[in-house]
Amino acid sequence: MSFVRTKCSDETVQLGERLGRLLAPGDFIALTGELGAGKTQFAKGIARGLEVDPETPVTSPTYTILNIYEGRLHLYHFDLYRLEGAHDVDALGFEEYFSGDGACVVEWAERLDGEMPDDVLTVTLSHEGEEERSVSFEGSGPRSQAIVRALSAGERD
Repeated sequence: MSFVRTKCSDETVQLGERLGRLLAPGDFIALTGELGAGKTQFAKGIARGLEVDPETPVTSPTYTILNIYEGRLHLYHFDLYRLEGAHDVDALGFEEYFSGDGACVVEWAERLDGEMPDDVLTVTLSHEGEEERSVSFEGSGPRSQAIVRALSAGERD
């Protein structure tokens, strides 16, 4: 597990951008944290790192549940806040995206009740003040653990 502290929204976006540059098809990012912790700002950074057109607004898909962005690979951005649990995701058929040709970023991933791929990078954002955030990274498999190591190595550069 790795921890980073950001001092403002821009730093949270920049940290997401660093992660986005490392992502490959099939990567699954579970974003967790309380309401307003910065999950959507972090997702905006991931979109930047995936080279999504900077003119494309990256917003939380709270009501649409899924936004798809075109970059160097597809970004499947989910927001599961309004869902009751994994059975809702099953009913909507979203699991086909979870290991597809793009990277999945899932806000409120804890609502999947464990119905995630085996190899998941869990990013937890927490309030540490008005603008400051604590961001932790934990990989559950070889690919996600390699991403955590790469992010940690970048911190020392």
